[in-house]
Amino acid sequence: MIKVTFTLDEDTVARLRRAATRLARPQSQVVREAIRDYEARSQKLDEDERQRMLEVIDRLATAGRARPVKDVQAELDEIRRARRESGKRRAARAGE
Repeated sequence: MIKVTFTLDEDTVARLRRAATRLARPQSQVVREAIRDYEARSQKLDEDERQRMLEVIDRLATAGRARPVKDVQAELDEIRRARRESGKRRAARAGE
């Protein structure tokens, strides 16, 4: 391992100490794990990709529903009813 020195603000040091205490790990281990997690997250999407995806989500959120809620609810009710009936038939056959 290589020993390094960093200057951190008081709030960051307090957070580090709380995390280390809560996790019952050395502060250096908490820092190593945090850096690993940060690197993994930062490699997933660059800023342009993130922005493009957020725009797509915004468009979908404002587009409205494709089907009326009552139609969706009716279909779900029908599926639930069919599942209940299927279970009753299986139970009846098992009791024969």
